[in-house]
Order: sequence, then structure tokens, then C-alpha cells
Amino acid sequence: MKEIKAVVQPHRLPKIRSALRNIKGFPGMTVSKADGCGHHLSNTHNVREELTDYSPKVRIELVAPDELVEGILQVLVEVGHTGQHGDGIVWVTPVERMIRLSEKIIVHDC
Repeated sequence: MKEIKAVVQPHRLPKIRSALRNIKGFPGMTVSKADGCGHHLSNTHNVREELTDYSPKVRIELVAPDELVEGILQVLVEVGHTGQHGDGIVWVTPVERMIRLSEKIIVHDC
């Protein structure tokens, strides 16, 4: 099992959601609003501008079986990409255990 997190442009979310729901066995996701700023440096040395360069983002979080990870990543990257600064970021981390509360099932061998 892997945890996949992505921070993307809000206007890309409907297309990402639609594409992810087409993946057989897609486990679902959690979406929250976020503000973010990129790693690129501003050309200005204006402190006021540097403190207000945050832009609205959407954070997507999900836990998926290993066999779905590549397909999910492909959707996030292809659909989330616009070619502009601030498109976002995607990362994957291993999951040791997962408990699905609705089913009271503990997945030991992630």
C-alpha cells in the first residue's frame, strides 16, 4: 500500500476526479483546500510581495494498493499538468498499516 498526496491547481480537480474514478478499483480520495507557494524565486525584493505570493491549491490524499499506484500517478501528472509555474507536486510514501473503519478491517500486510 502507498499513500499518494498531490497539491494541484483547483481548476484541474474536476478532470482529475473524473479520470481517477475511471480506474477500476479506485479507492477514493480526500480533498482539502490549501494555499501554496512554489520554489521559484521572485524577481523582486519586495517583502510585501514575497509574503503574499501564496495561491489557492487543492490537496488530494489517498491510500491505494501497489498495483494501482502507477495508474493513479499517471492521471495526476497528465491531467494536473498545465505547463505553468505553480502546477503543483505529487509524492508517494509507503504505508505500514491501514484500517478501513467502515469495515473494521485491519490490513496488516501493506
